[in-house]
Amino acid sequence: MIKFLDLKKQYDSISAEIDTAIYDTINNSSYIGGASVSKFEEEFGDFAQVPYCIGVANGTDAIEIALKSLGLKPGSEIIVPANSFISTSEAVTNSGYRVIFCDICPETCNISINNLKKKINDNTGAVILVHLYGMPAPIEEIMELCAKRSIKVIEDCAQAHGATSNGRHVGSFGDLGTFSFYPGKNLGAYGDAGAIVTTNGNLAERCRRISNHGRSKKYDHDFEGRNSRLDALQASILSTKLRHLNSWIEKRREIAQIYRSLLPESLLLQKVPSNVQHAYHLFVIRIKNRDRLKAFLEENNVQTGIHYPIALPDLNAYKYMDQNGQFINASSNAKSILSLPMGEHLELKQVEKVVELINCFCDS
Repeated sequence: MIKFLDLKKQYDSISAEIDTAIYDTINNSSYIGGASVSKFEEEFGDFAQVPYCIGVANGTDAIEIALKSLGLKPGSEIIVPANSFISTSEAVTNSGYRVIFCDICPETCNISINNLKKKINDNTGAVILVHLYGMPAPIEEIMELCAKRSIKVIEDCAQAHGATSNGRHVGSFGDLGTFSFYPGKNLGAYGDAGAIVTTNGNLAERCRRISNHGRSKKYDHDFEGRNSRLDALQASILSTKLRHLNSWIEKRREIAQIYRSLLPESLLLQKVPSNVQHAYHLFVIRIKNRDRLKAFLEENNVQTGIHYPIALPDLNAYKYMDQNGQFINASSNAKSILSLPMGEHLELKQVEKVVELINCFCDS
């Protein structure tokens, strides 16, 4: 079986380091906050090239806390791309704001600048862009566009640990950047975990207080917040894995290059601008008879995925908005996208086998 992802193999490769980190945390009996969390926040902030990093319970909380920290007007419109996981949009509505979907660029699968310009209006409070599949969205252009209207920008970097645009890490451009450390991410915990990064000290302090019951010190609460803290066990695991992240991403890029050079030209691949470095959380192809190819690969012991099979505006959760069918690119892509095996667990001969099978399918 050529696995889509193999977290056990990843653990086996660094098990001694992981086991030591877990043992040390348990031995210190410090489970909430403490040195392990502070250490990871500093290390990940350095990695992401930002001065402030706040560990939180998960990536969805990270977006909600980031939104709350901005102090936007109740009912403000928040623009999000139509192709993402639901956490991007549900964070908006759960925070009391109105979600506005924006179509994607068919070549990059990221948010469409042209459609974004049409969606922005006087009620727009913020844009949440997603660096989908690990490829940076056109962040510099979005920042310039939003600055003209004093619109806040949150970067959803849940899939883009290690991705860069013009040499700068994602998360360092917007007012705030949010990360998920869900186990399957490029940098994954052994459970749920997340982080918020920013270059703004005031926003960082507000996010930290919101995530910790609105307090600056024990039993001194300046406002009502929430309980969303990165626990020390996950922080110690993440610190350990962070040391390996760059080499894992380089392996992903090597695998992507093989896919790009050997896959049939008839397949549509995510277009990567020359100024960005893709982190390849996912390697996504587009093919009209997607379901047939998926079944063929599974019959030949190759695991695949679909990210995502339904565009956000087409979900039952958003039927009340009556926007079904209005997002042509996102809805069309959802019917043709297929995620191939990707990760440092793969051997190059396995990648070549996947390519061989896909070529065989396309030639038949």
